[in-house]
Amino acid sequence: MSKFTLALIQMKTGLDKAENISRALQMIRTAATEHKAKLISLPECFNSPYGTQYFADYAEPIPGPTVEALAQAAKEHKVYLIGGSIPEKKGTALYNTATVFGPDGSLMKTFRKLHLFDIDIPGKITFRESDSLQPGSEFCVLDTGFCKVGVAICYDIRFAELGLTYGKLGCDLIVYPGAFNMTTGPAHWRLLQQARALDNQLYIAAVSPARDETAGYVAWGHSSIVSPWADVLAEADHTEQIVTAEVDPAYVQQVRSQIPITKQRRLDLYRMEFKA
Repeated sequence: MSKFTLALIQMKTGLDKAENISRALQMIRTAATEHKAKLISLPECFNSPYGTQYFADYAEPIPGPTVEALAQAAKEHKVYLIGGSIPEKKGTALYNTATVFGPDGSLMKTFRKLHLFDIDIPGKITFRESDSLQPGSEFCVLDTGFCKVGVAICYDIRFAELGLTYGKLGCDLIVYPGAFNMTTGPAHWRLLQQARALDNQLYIAAVSPARDETAGYVAWGHSSIVSPWADVLAEADHTEQIVTAEVDPAYVQQVRSQIPITKQRRLDLYRMEFKA
Protein backbone atom coordinates (compact mmCIF):
# COMPACT_ATOMS: atom_id res chain seq x y z
CA MET A 1 0.00 0.00 0.00
CA SER A 2 1.47 3.35 -1.02
CA LYS A 3 0.74 7.03 -0.49
CA PHE A 4 -1.46 8.78 -3.01
CA THR A 5 -3.24 12.10 -3.58
CA LEU A 6 -6.99 12.23 -3.01
CA ALA A 7 -9.00 15.07 -4.59
CA LEU A 8 -12.51 16.18 -3.67
CA ILE A 9 -14.39 18.28 -6.22
CA GLN A 10 -16.59 20.89 -4.55
CA MET A 11 -18.47 22.12 -7.60
CA LYS A 12 -21.45 24.30 -8.36
CA THR A 13 -24.61 22.44 -9.32
CA GLY A 14 -27.48 24.10 -11.14
CA LEU A 15 -30.61 23.32 -13.14
CA ASP A 16 -28.78 22.55 -16.39
CA LYS A 17 -27.73 18.89 -16.32
CA ALA A 18 -25.42 19.20 -19.33
CA GLU A 19 -23.65 22.16 -17.73
CA ASN A 20 -23.30 20.27 -14.45
CA ILE A 21 -21.67 17.32 -16.22
CA SER A 22 -19.40 19.61 -18.25
CA ARG A 23 -18.26 21.42 -15.09
CA ALA A 24 -17.56 18.09 -13.39
CA LEU A 25 -15.45 16.90 -16.33
CA GLN A 26 -13.44 20.12 -16.34
CA MET A 27 -12.72 19.84 -12.62
CA ILE A 28 -11.82 16.15 -12.91
CA ARG A 29 -9.27 17.12 -15.54
CA THR A 30 -7.79 19.77 -13.24
CA ALA A 31 -7.64 17.38 -10.29
CA ALA A 32 -5.85 14.75 -12.37
CA THR A 33 -3.46 16.95 -14.34
CA GLU A 34 -2.64 19.80 -11.95
CA HIS A 35 -3.08 18.10 -8.57
CA LYS A 36 -1.86 14.66 -9.74
CA ALA A 37 -4.72 12.94 -7.92
CA LYS A 38 -5.02 9.17 -8.21
CA LEU A 39 -8.48 9.02 -6.60
CA ILE A 40 -11.08 11.72 -7.28
CA SER A 41 -14.59 12.14 -5.91
CA LEU A 42 -17.51 14.30 -6.97
CA PRO A 43 -20.26 15.42 -4.53
CA GLU A 44 -23.75 14.05 -3.94
CA CYS A 45 -26.25 14.69 -6.76
CA PHE A 46 -23.66 16.48 -8.86
CA ASN A 47 -25.67 16.35 -12.09
CA SER A 48 -28.98 17.40 -10.51
CA PRO A 49 -30.27 19.96 -8.05
CA TYR A 50 -30.78 18.30 -4.66
CA GLY A 51 -34.48 17.99 -3.94
CA THR A 52 -37.25 15.42 -4.09
CA GLN A 53 -39.02 17.52 -6.74
CA TYR A 54 -36.03 17.08 -9.10
CA PHE A 55 -35.03 13.44 -8.73
CA ALA A 56 -37.56 11.90 -11.16
CA ASP A 57 -36.88 14.42 -13.94
CA TYR A 58 -33.08 14.14 -13.68
CA ALA A 59 -32.90 10.38 -13.07
CA GLU A 60 -31.07 8.11 -15.51
CA PRO A 61 -30.49 4.40 -15.80
CA ILE A 62 -27.04 3.02 -15.02
CA PRO A 63 -25.30 2.88 -17.40
CA GLY A 64 -26.61 6.05 -18.98
CA PRO A 65 -25.28 9.36 -20.38
CA THR A 66 -23.80 10.67 -17.12
CA VAL A 67 -22.13 7.37 -16.29
CA GLU A 68 -20.70 7.10 -19.79
CA ALA A 69 -19.18 10.59 -19.50
CA LEU A 70 -17.59 9.74 -16.15
CA ALA A 71 -16.23 6.44 -17.46
CA GLN A 72 -14.54 8.25 -20.33
CA ALA A 73 -13.02 10.81 -17.92
CA ALA A 74 -11.63 8.08 -15.64
CA LYS A 75 -10.09 6.35 -18.66
CA GLU A 76 -8.69 9.53 -20.19
CA HIS A 77 -6.95 10.59 -16.98
CA LYS A 78 -6.17 7.07 -15.71
CA VAL A 79 -7.70 7.70 -12.28
CA TYR A 80 -10.06 5.98 -9.89
CA LEU A 81 -13.20 8.10 -9.89
CA ILE A 82 -16.10 8.15 -7.43
CA GLY A 83 -18.90 9.76 -9.38
CA GLY A 84 -20.49 11.47 -6.39
CA SER A 85 -24.06 10.40 -6.78
CA ILE A 86 -26.85 10.79 -9.29
CA PRO A 87 -30.57 10.07 -9.22
CA GLU A 88 -30.79 6.55 -10.66
CA LYS A 89 -33.89 5.13 -12.34
CA LYS A 90 -34.32 1.36 -12.29
CA GLY A 91 -37.72 0.26 -13.46
CA THR A 92 -40.21 2.36 -11.52
CA ALA A 93 -37.83 2.88 -8.55
CA LEU A 94 -35.51 5.81 -7.93
CA TYR A 95 -32.26 5.63 -5.94
CA ASN A 96 -29.52 8.03 -4.85
CA THR A 97 -26.59 6.16 -6.38
CA ALA A 98 -22.81 6.50 -6.45
CA THR A 99 -20.81 5.01 -9.32
CA VAL A 100 -17.15 4.04 -9.07
CA PHE A 101 -14.79 3.76 -12.04
CA GLY A 102 -11.33 2.31 -12.59
CA PRO A 103 -8.45 3.89 -14.55
CA ASP A 104 -9.47 1.83 -17.57
CA GLY A 105 -12.91 3.43 -17.56
CA SER A 106 -14.70 0.34 -16.27
CA LEU A 107 -17.68 0.73 -13.96
CA MET A 108 -16.30 -1.16 -10.96
CA LYS A 109 -18.96 -0.59 -8.32
CA THR A 110 -22.27 1.08 -7.63
CA PHE A 111 -23.61 2.09 -4.23
CA ARG A 112 -27.18 3.08 -3.43
CA LYS A 113 -27.61 5.30 -0.39
CA LEU A 114 -28.55 3.05 2.53
CA HIS A 115 -30.10 5.54 4.95
CA LEU A 116 -32.60 7.98 3.48
CA PHE A 117 -32.53 11.57 4.70
CA ASP A 118 -35.87 11.96 6.49
CA ILE A 119 -35.63 14.67 9.14
CA ASP A 120 -37.82 17.32 10.76
CA ILE A 121 -36.19 20.17 12.69
CA PRO A 122 -39.05 22.59 13.47
CA GLY A 123 -38.50 26.08 12.18
CA LYS A 124 -35.34 25.11 10.29
CA ILE A 125 -35.59 22.19 7.87
CA THR A 126 -37.91 19.34 6.99
CA PHE A 127 -36.85 16.91 4.28
CA ARG A 128 -37.99 13.40 3.26
CA GLU A 129 -35.93 11.57 0.66
CA SER A 130 -38.25 8.60 1.11
CA ASP A 131 -41.01 10.59 -0.61
CA SER A 132 -39.28 9.78 -3.90
CA LEU A 133 -36.31 7.45 -3.29
CA GLN A 134 -35.80 3.83 -2.27
CA PRO A 135 -32.89 2.78 -0.01
CA GLY A 136 -30.06 0.53 -1.13
CA SER A 137 -29.05 -2.64 0.67
CA GLU A 138 -25.42 -3.38 -0.26
CA PHE A 139 -22.00 -2.11 0.86
CA CYS A 140 -19.36 -0.80 -1.55
CA VAL A 141 -15.65 -1.50 -1.06
CA LEU A 142 -13.20 -0.48 -3.78
CA ASP A 143 -9.77 -2.14 -3.85
CA THR A 144 -7.46 0.18 -5.77
CA GLY A 145 -4.30 -1.80 -5.10
CA PHE A 146 -2.90 1.10 -3.08
CA CYS A 147 -5.84 1.46 -0.69
CA LYS A 148 -9.18 -0.12 0.16
CA VAL A 149 -11.95 2.48 0.01
CA GLY A 150 -15.47 2.32 1.40
CA VAL A 151 -18.13 4.45 -0.28
CA ALA A 152 -21.29 5.80 1.36
CA ILE A 153 -23.51 8.83 0.83
CA CYS A 154 -24.21 11.85 3.06
CA TYR A 155 -26.73 10.82 5.77
CA ASP A 156 -25.00 7.41 5.93
CA ILE A 157 -22.18 9.08 7.89
CA ARG A 158 -24.47 9.42 10.92
CA PHE A 159 -24.60 5.65 11.34
CA ALA A 160 -21.53 4.45 13.22
CA GLU A 161 -22.34 0.82 12.45
CA LEU A 162 -21.66 1.40 8.74
CA GLY A 163 -18.28 2.98 9.44
CA LEU A 164 -17.40 0.10 11.75
CA THR A 165 -18.37 -2.39 9.04
CA TYR A 166 -16.13 -0.73 6.48
CA GLY A 167 -13.27 -0.72 8.99
CA LYS A 168 -13.77 -4.45 9.59
CA LEU A 169 -13.78 -5.01 5.82
CA GLY A 170 -10.24 -3.58 5.67
CA CYS A 171 -10.88 -0.04 4.46
CA ASP A 172 -8.21 2.61 5.01
CA LEU A 173 -10.49 5.38 3.74
CA ILE A 174 -14.22 6.04 3.58
CA VAL A 175 -15.50 8.61 1.07
CA TYR A 176 -18.89 10.22 1.69
CA PRO A 177 -20.24 12.34 -1.17
CA GLY A 178 -22.72 14.50 0.72
CA ALA A 179 -24.77 17.68 0.87
CA PHE A 180 -25.30 18.74 4.46
CA ASN A 181 -27.41 21.88 4.76
CA MET A 182 -27.14 25.20 6.57
CA THR A 183 -28.66 23.74 9.77
CA THR A 184 -26.89 20.39 10.08
CA GLY A 185 -23.69 21.45 8.33
CA PRO A 186 -22.26 23.90 10.86
CA ALA A 187 -23.43 21.70 13.73
CA HIS A 188 -22.35 18.22 12.68
CA TRP A 189 -20.48 18.00 9.33
CA ARG A 190 -16.92 18.19 10.65
CA LEU A 191 -17.78 16.52 13.97
CA LEU A 192 -19.17 13.43 12.25
CA GLN A 193 -16.15 13.12 9.99
CA GLN A 194 -13.77 13.30 12.93
CA ALA A 195 -15.91 10.86 14.93
CA ARG A 196 -15.93 8.25 12.15
CA ALA A 197 -12.19 8.69 11.62
CA LEU A 198 -11.48 8.29 15.34
CA ASP A 199 -13.96 5.42 15.82
CA ASN A 200 -12.39 3.35 13.06
CA GLN A 201 -8.85 4.75 12.85
CA LEU A 202 -8.98 5.45 9.13
CA TYR A 203 -9.19 8.39 6.74
CA ILE A 204 -12.55 10.06 6.15
CA ALA A 205 -13.34 12.28 3.16
CA ALA A 206 -16.63 14.13 2.75
CA VAL A 207 -17.31 16.04 -0.46
CA SER A 208 -20.11 18.58 -0.81
CA PRO A 209 -21.41 20.75 -3.62
CA ALA A 210 -20.41 24.40 -3.46
CA ARG A 211 -22.99 26.63 -1.79
CA ASP A 212 -25.68 28.29 -3.86
CA GLU A 213 -27.71 30.71 -1.74
CA THR A 214 -30.42 30.90 -4.43
CA ALA A 215 -31.12 27.14 -4.46
CA GLY A 216 -34.10 25.55 -2.77
CA TYR A 217 -31.71 23.37 -0.77
CA VAL A 218 -28.57 25.27 0.29
CA ALA A 219 -25.48 23.10 0.84
CA TRP A 220 -23.01 23.86 3.61
CA GLY A 221 -19.91 23.12 1.51
CA HIS A 222 -16.70 22.66 3.53
CA SER A 223 -15.54 19.46 1.82
CA SER A 224 -12.75 17.99 3.92
CA ILE A 225 -10.31 15.15 4.50
CA VAL A 226 -9.64 13.84 8.03
CA SER A 227 -6.79 11.61 9.17
CA PRO A 228 -6.99 8.43 11.31
CA TRP A 229 -5.86 10.63 14.23
CA ALA A 230 -8.89 12.88 13.53
CA ASP A 231 -6.76 15.76 12.27
CA VAL A 232 -8.42 17.83 9.54
CA LEU A 233 -5.84 17.63 6.75
CA ALA A 234 -7.67 19.84 4.25
CA GLU A 235 -10.94 21.75 4.26
CA ALA A 236 -12.72 23.99 1.78
CA ASP A 237 -14.85 26.99 2.55
CA HIS A 238 -18.26 27.19 0.83
CA THR A 239 -17.02 28.19 -2.65
CA GLU A 240 -16.24 26.08 -5.69
CA GLN A 241 -12.79 24.49 -5.37
CA ILE A 242 -10.76 21.28 -5.35
CA VAL A 243 -9.60 19.93 -1.98
CA THR A 244 -6.58 17.60 -1.88
CA ALA A 245 -4.56 15.71 0.69
CA GLU A 246 -2.10 12.83 0.78
CA VAL A 247 -3.51 9.55 2.05
CA ASP A 248 -1.01 7.11 3.58
CA PRO A 249 -2.39 3.62 4.29
CA ALA A 250 0.71 2.86 6.38
CA TYR A 251 -0.33 5.62 8.79
CA VAL A 252 -3.63 3.81 9.34
CA GLN A 253 -1.71 0.77 10.56
CA GLN A 254 0.57 2.94 12.68
CA VAL A 255 -2.36 4.56 14.51
CA ARG A 256 -4.06 1.20 14.99
CA SER A 257 -0.90 -0.29 16.49
CA GLN A 258 -0.47 2.63 18.92
CA ILE A 259 -4.06 2.54 20.21
CA PRO A 260 -5.21 -1.01 19.34
CA ILE A 261 -8.96 -0.62 19.81
CA THR A 262 -9.70 -2.94 16.89
CA LYS A 263 -8.17 -5.78 18.93
CA GLN A 264 -9.58 -4.65 22.29
CA ARG A 265 -13.29 -4.55 21.49
CA ARG A 266 -15.30 -6.66 23.95
CA LEU A 267 -17.64 -8.23 21.45
CA ASP A 268 -18.38 -10.90 24.03
CA LEU A 269 -20.08 -8.21 26.13
CA TYR A 270 -21.78 -5.80 23.79
CA ARG A 271 -23.20 -7.82 20.97
CA MET A 272 -26.77 -6.64 20.73
CA GLU A 273 -29.83 -6.69 18.54
CA PHE A 274 -31.09 -3.35 17.29
CA LYS A 275 -34.84 -2.94 17.06
CA ALA A 276 -36.70 0.05 15.68
